[in-house]
Amino acid sequence: MPRFMKGAIPSPNIWNTPHVYELENRAVDPEGRAEAAMAAVRPWTGATVLDIGCGTGYHLPRLSATAARVIGVEPHADLVELAGRRCRALPNVEVHAATAQAVPLPDASVDVAIARWAYFFGPGCEPGLAELSRVVRRGGAAFVIDVDASRGAFGRWFSQSIPAYSARSVEDFWSRQGWTTQRLDLRMAFERRADLESVLRIEFTPAVAERAIAETPGLEIAYPNLLRWKLY
Repeated sequence: MPRFMKGAIPSPNIWNTPHVYELENRAVDPEGRAEAAMAAVRPWTGATVLDIGCGTGYHLPRLSATAARVIGVEPHADLVELAGRRCRALPNVEVHAATAQAVPLPDASVDVAIARWAYFFGPGCEPGLAELSRVVRRGGAAFVIDVDASRGAFGRWFSQSIPAYSARSVEDFWSRQGWTTQRLDLRMAFERRADLESVLRIEFTPAVAERAIAETPGLEIAYPNLLRWKLY
């Protein structure tokens, strides 16, 4: 029996090594710049929030602290189980096994939708964007956060690991869809060198990961990202 929903696009880093991806989640953006940038566009205090590709539910508890209701959707059954376990004591959080292109929610039922490092591809994700148009109500917003492959060492390692990925084509796609893009200068900050190296090894191909490790002294990695959003 498949452990993931039909139509899901594999995300090998978190699907195969969720324990290492947990280290990455803890390290990314200690200043909370991504969250602050989203809240400046459309705050979610008292709102209904949808987290698309929520993985192990790392961000759900923080969202639930101010949102009225938080729904996580994730196509991989093992991660859905982990997310449910993480949030079982939070009465305003629910987690569903579902894909971005088939969200199990009624029309116009969401105020804020967030896809964080789960939906960075461009052409081909039109069905997911159609679902956002269906479930986000008037006055709401949708956000997509992804790696900026055009900047910095991280962008270079990303491009070397996925040579078919075209940052220009992806940018053109989002522009045609009418989304706004903002650069985010994030960083990863680790407590242990071994954790940093483990994260680089799940993010990149083996040869690129070893180069990245050699090029990265200390416990921090500059992590250029892009915040994309659309208001409804």
